[in-house]
Amino acid sequence: MLTLKQIYDDKARVIAGLEKKHFAGAAEAIEEVLRLDGERKAAQQQKDAAAAEMNKISKSIGALMGQGKREEAEAAKAQTGTLKAQIAEFDEKMAQAEEAQTKLLLTIPNIPYDIVPEGASAEDNLAVTIGNWPNQPMMDAIAKNGAVALRDWDGATDEVIAAERIAKSEKLPHWELAKKYNLIDFDLGVKISGAGFPVYIGQGARLQRALINFFLAEANKAGYTEIMPPTVVNAASGYGTGQLPDKEGQMYHCEVDDLYLIPTAEVPVTNLYRDVIIDEKELPIKNCAYTECFRREAGSYGKDVRGLNRLHEFSKIEIVRIDTPEHSDASHKEMLAHVEGLLQKLELPYRILRLSGGDMSFTAALCYDFEVYSEAQHRWLEVSSTSNFDTYQANRLKCRYRRAEDKKVTLCHTLNGSALALPRIVAALLENNQTEEGIRIPKALQPFFGDDMIR
Repeated sequence: MLTLKQIYDDKARVIAGLEKKHFAGAAEAIEEVLRLDGERKAAQQQKDAAAAEMNKISKSIGALMGQGKREEAEAAKAQTGTLKAQIAEFDEKMAQAEEAQTKLLLTIPNIPYDIVPEGASAEDNLAVTIGNWPNQPMMDAIAKNGAVALRDWDGATDEVIAAERIAKSEKLPHWELAKKYNLIDFDLGVKISGAGFPVYIGQGARLQRALINFFLAEANKAGYTEIMPPTVVNAASGYGTGQLPDKEGQMYHCEVDDLYLIPTAEVPVTNLYRDVIIDEKELPIKNCAYTECFRREAGSYGKDVRGLNRLHEFSKIEIVRIDTPEHSDASHKEMLAHVEGLLQKLELPYRILRLSGGDMSFTAALCYDFEVYSEAQHRWLEVSSTSNFDTYQANRLKCRYRRAEDKKVTLCHTLNGSALALPRIVAALLENNQTEEGIRIPKALQPFFGDDMIR
């Protein structure tokens, strides 16, 4: 959550940042945070004054008793009792103000960095990179302008691209390929659990395992330590990384035990450092984890959720970093390069988008999305979000580090990204690599899959 120092140091910037994220009532919320902090401070001052007075009177009681002034000593004792009761009242006022302030801060999102583009939706995201992609107008536009808003591609829109691709070839969507090659059974998943829980079979299961092992091997080569965390977390962990209270309705809740199924490994892996002070020499910390992920995806419907496009349970490899404020930008760029390298090795057409203020997550200060192109569906599929959260999560987690220079304890920066989420990667691999002989496996994946084709 935002720190009080951020708000006091530059209230106008904080309010402007919240408005950039389209957070309704930004100014009012920040003013209420400050009012509650003023209320807490006033109660603290009253408590301190009462405590000082009680301490002064307590010291006089012994002297009065020694002088035989028993009645005055008893009166002093009574006065200290009154002051003690007042101090308890001031403690209660402080606790109430602090609790109300914390509850409010938990509902206020992070503020975006200055380079985050203005905008209210995904149409305002900026394309900053196109890779493995034959559409020259789009690549030329990005080369010329550095970053191009999705609404301003001057003819190189998704629809134009789709028309060009359709004119060249028609390909089967992945759900038909899954049936043709007996890779995934969506109906069995419905029978066992419900929609959004596919069953992978034979070569389909082997492809999943190959991708998991490939992504973990690449993360290991990049210096990430593999973690195998629980896939259920307590509420404190959800609050620590910002899934609670913001996305409570999207998480599966085990009510009897008050535990939540994780939506991403970000939650348990980042929470390893909750209430921890790290020596600066240990930073940056680089962890990765393969887990199953669970999302209710309430309200999702239509063609966008067909097949593997949107699931309630899916596999994902997450990379997580804990770093110093001075180095977190470099860490973020390294993470982006790592994810891009995976897509290049998988030979998939991809683009990198810098998300606009209105399309960013609640907790992110800066976020880039990676999307791969589906040649059968003729649209882009998001496969990774790679974010820098600045101190926002660290403040919730009380994740701090001790500076080597002056031993001062200060908040870390946290970062994470998908490297990668499997369902849409599988969809794109199947659709983009289909041939008359079968489905071609990218060269980098073949040692993990054990073959060059799905037949």
